Amino acid sequence: MNLILNSKNLLEKLLILNGVINSSNTLPILDCFLFEIDGNQLKITASDLETTITSTMEITSSDKGSIAVASRMLIDMLKTFPEQPLDFCVLENSTMNITSSSGIYSIAYAPAKEYPIAVLVEDAQTAKINSKVLGKAISKTVFVTGTDDLRPSMTGVLFQFSPAGLNFVATDAHKLVRYQRTDITSEEQIDFIVPKKPLNVLKGILSTLDIEVILSFNETNAIFTFGDYVLISRLIEGKYPKYENVIPKENPNKALINRTTFLNSVKCVSIFSNKTTRQVVLNFGGNEIQLSAEDIDYSNKANERLTCSYIGQDVKIGFNAKYLAELVANLTCEEVNFEFSLPNRAGLLIPADGESEHENLLMLIMPTLIT
Repeated sequence: MNLILNSKNLLEKLLILNGVINSSNTLPILDCFLFEIDGNQLKITASDLETTITSTMEITSSDKGSIAVASRMLIDMLKTFPEQPLDFCVLENSTMNITSSSGIYSIAYAPAKEYPIAVLVEDAQTAKINSKVLGKAISKTVFVTGTDDLRPSMTGVLFQFSPAGLNFVATDAHKLVRYQRTDITSEEQIDFIVPKKPLNVLKGILSTLDIEVILSFNETNAIFTFGDYVLISRLIEGKYPKYENVIPKENPNKALINRTTFLNSVKCVSIFSNKTTRQVVLNFGGNEIQLSAEDIDYSNKANERLTCSYIGQDVKIGFNAKYLAELVANLTCEEVNFEFSLPNRAGLLIPADGESEHENLLMLIMPTLIT
C-alpha cells in the first residue's frame, strides 16, 4: 500500500487532531492516529474514547487499506522536514517506510482493527451554526469551566436551545459567563453539556474558518461537522445548575469603565494582595473607583484611583483579583459596564460596545468578604 502527500499539509492536520490524544492512555492504540486510505483520499482519526475527531485530505494513491501509526513519533519527524512530498509505503512486516528527499525512515504500525470504532449518533436532532459564531461562543465561555470532578456538569459548557435563542453558559461557582444568540432558535427547549476538551479543540480549528457547522446531537453524544472535519463528543450527564437564580436582576449601582485601564489597575494592585485570598477591594464613590489591596503578613499595600462614570451609592466591594482580571481580559470592548447591588451580591460585567444586535454577553463574579 503506497501513498504520496505533502509534509506541511499532513503536519498541520495532525497537530490539530493531536489535541484529542491524551498524554497517557490506558489503551496503547489510542496513542496512534488511524489512517484509512481509499484511493486518492486519506481519512485520519484521533480519539480518547470520549472524543473522536476525523479529517480527510487529498493524496496520491490508488490503494485501499488502514493502519494505526504512533502519533508522537510521526509528528516529531514531520516537524524536522521542510515542505516536500513524502512517499509512504506500508509493508507487510508491520512497518511503514517514509521516503523524503534526503532519507528513508521506518515506523512500526498497529493493525487498524484494534482501533476503537466511533459511536453512531442515532435519533439525532440537528442545528446549523456559523463557525465564527460558534468559535466566539466557545472562546467567551470555555475559560470559566470548572475542574471539580465532584461537580461534573460544571466542567463543560451548557448549550441551551429555546424559541428565544441559543445560550452558551459556563461557570466554576466563582464566576459565570452567559453568551446569548437571538438569531439561532429552536421550536423546543433543548439543553446539553459539552465537555471542555472537545470545545478547546473546536476553538482552535474554527478561529480561522467562516463556514457552516452542522451540529447533531442526542441524549449522549454530539457531532460537529464542518469542512473536512467531524468531531464526535460524549456529552456530560446530569443537570446543569440553575444559573439564572444567581444572576441579580436589580443592580442600582452602575459604573462605566475603560476596560484596558481597569484591567491594568486590577493586575497592578493585585501584586500587593494577600497571596491566599488575592483580594482586591473596589471603593465606588463620586466619579471614581479606588482600588486597594493589602498583605498584612508582608506589609505590602497598594491604592490606585480610576475615573469612571458612576451612578449609585458609595459602596465598597471585594473580589478575587485573579478571577476579576480573567473575566475583564476576555472582553473585547473598549468600555465595560460594571453593575452590582450590595457588597455580598454578585457583580456583573457587561460590554458597553462591540456587540452585534444578535448577541448578548454577561459575565458574573462572586464577591469576597472584606476583612
